Amino acid sequence: MTVLDWREVRVSVWEPAAGVGAQAVLLTLLAVVAGLYPVAWLAGAAYAVIVCGVLAGAMTRSGTPLGPAGRVTLTRAVLVGGVTALVTMNLIGHETPVAFLVALAAVALALDAVDGHVARRTGTESALGARFDMEIDAFLILVLSVNVSRTLGAWVLLIGLMRYGFAAAAWVAPWLREPLPPSFARKTVAAAQGILLVAVSSGLFPHLAAMALAGVALGSLSWSFGRDILWLWRNRPVPAVPQRVLSGHFGG
Repeated sequence: MTVLDWREVRVSVWEPAAGVGAQAVLLTLLAVVAGLYPVAWLAGAAYAVIVCGVLAGAMTRSGTPLGPAGRVTLTRAVLVGGVTALVTMNLIGHETPVAFLVALAAVALALDAVDGHVARRTGTESALGARFDMEIDAFLILVLSVNVSRTLGAWVLLIGLMRYGFAAAAWVAPWLREPLPPSFARKTVAAAQGILLVAVSSGLFPHLAAMALAGVALGSLSWSFGRDILWLWRNRPVPAVPQRVLSGHFGG
């Protein structure tokens, strides 16, 4: 990487810092219009500091600037921080207006289709951008599943924890870290998780219908992960068996 490129990266690292500032503004706005308590404000702020700190570190190590698509993902990350704060309010027993949570989550999900398109249009696709996008998706699903579990039961948490369980298993079974082939079905199932959980969070569906929607989300996600794990197992790297050198008894 050239000196100029490194300068660009160092300058762009300020973008995660701007993300923390934007998060503070959104949380303060939610405090005014949705009655956000200080503990919930701090939960959203802590999330932003951690996410943006990790992002800045990854940008510096990889020498990869955020780029236009990454800025869209950073905007999504800020919205997810707002969702985190609102769910924190619900967890401590002070229900916030459902409309705020649904609106923030819905916009974050809609922008998920934008950042990939922007990356392709601008030719700025990168491994860092893809990972950032994936982690924001995963955390949003986790937070939404926590919110839904309050009314449907702890089993809904499996939806949000599955991605993290897979990542943990990969430390024990390295073959799970191998790249997967592109899959439209995988992308569809991943997108459906957020939509279904937002629908359940809206409170518009009766309990049985909400249970069914969450069940569809968990069932489809289990199928998707199971299919990918099976593919990775069948295509796992096989270590080479060392050949024993024959000598001595056979005149070598």
